[in-house]
Parts: sequence; C-alpha cells; structure tokens
Amino acid sequence: MTYVFNRKQIGLAVSLALTLGFLSGAASAQSEGIDMKGTVGYVVDQRGYVAKSGTGLCWRTGYWTPAMAIAECDPDLMPKVVAAAQPDPIPASAKPTPRPAAEKFTLAADTLFDFNKASLRPEGVRALDDLLLRIQDITPEVITAVGHADRFGSDEYNQKLSEKRAATVKDYLIGKGIEANRVQTEGKGETQPVTKADQCLGAKSKKVIECLQPDRRVEIEVVGTKTAK
Repeated sequence: MTYVFNRKQIGLAVSLALTLGFLSGAASAQSEGIDMKGTVGYVVDQRGYVAKSGTGLCWRTGYWTPAMAIAECDPDLMPKVVAAAQPDPIPASAKPTPRPAAEKFTLAADTLFDFNKASLRPEGVRALDDLLLRIQDITPEVITAVGHADRFGSDEYNQKLSEKRAATVKDYLIGKGIEANRVQTEGKGETQPVTKADQCLGAKSKKVIECLQPDRRVEIEVVGTKTAK
C-alpha cells in the first residue's frame, strides 16, 4: 500500500515525520537516493532519501504517476524482464546421421598372375571373388589396385607389366558391378617385393620363378562405408 498527498499535506506530513520520528524507517532503510523522476513522484527527506512510514511504506506526491515508479517503493509496477524465446529443438529426424567410419581391406593376391603374364590365373579369379564377398556389405568409395612384378626383366618392362596387372584387376571388378570411376590403378614395377633379399637366389630357373610368385601380385585396398542392415 502507498499513500497519496497534495502539496499542503506533503509539507505537513514531512514536518510531523521529522518531529515525531516517523522517518526512523527511512534512516534504517538507508535508501540509495532516487533520480529526478522519482524525486517528483515521492516525498524525500532533507538528505535526498525517500521518506517512509514506520512500516516502510513510501509516500507519493500529488505529481506521482505510474511512469515515476521506482523499484524501492513500487516493485510491482516495474517493467518485467521477458525471457528470450528459446528456439524449438531440432527434430531427431532432421539431425544429420553420423557418417560411418571407413572400412579398409587389403588383399595381397600372390596367386593372381603367372610369370611374365598380366592375365588372371584361376586362383587369382577365386581370390578376387573372395574379396568381393568380403566387401558385399560395403559401399565402395575408392578401390585402389597397385600392381607389382618380380625382379626378372628391366625396370621399364616390369613397370609396364605391373600397370597392366593393375588394369586387369580393375577390368574384372568393373565386370562384377563396381563403378569404373571408383577404381584407381597404379604400378610399382619390381620396387616393392615381398620376398626377402636372401630368398629366391640364383639365375632364372623354374625353381626361382616359383619362389618369386608372391612378388607377381596386385594389392587391393577398399575404402568405403558399411551398409546399414
């Protein structure tokens, strides 16, 4: 509750308050003062503090309007802070589905090719078919086929032979339904043998050629995403 007085009543009220000690509430409240708007709307004492009754109620002047309200006296009339509107949560169906981790397989098909040949051996066909079974639940992004050759022959010849072997594997995969633009090929010649330096020693012979069979290969790496079941 707040009291309203006219000018004569205000002067009389202040005098009586100072005489009778009704401003003791103001002294104890220790108001921090008010701005000019509030000064016009409320009775203040000689120190500039809002004058209050013994029960802590402020006294309004005859000039008071709701626009002059201050928090100390009329907190219910102060503007309410409107909370910022929160955006609607994103529906679960609209959220992007996390991309599955890439799967990698490496096939070292050491039975793919005969000596000095770029055509697939029957064992090589079975090895590639086995690879296709292993990746049937994979959506391929990139398949890399890297051809290799054994040490017999010139560097230039073996480089071309390794490239032809990689191309043969690519053609086979395309024939099995793999998109051509998904398969990349590369040849390494004889530069990356899997046999050791102390193995397959000696001049060219049937025994040495058979020993070097693991070097006549195409390594295949498949990078893709697993199909959801």
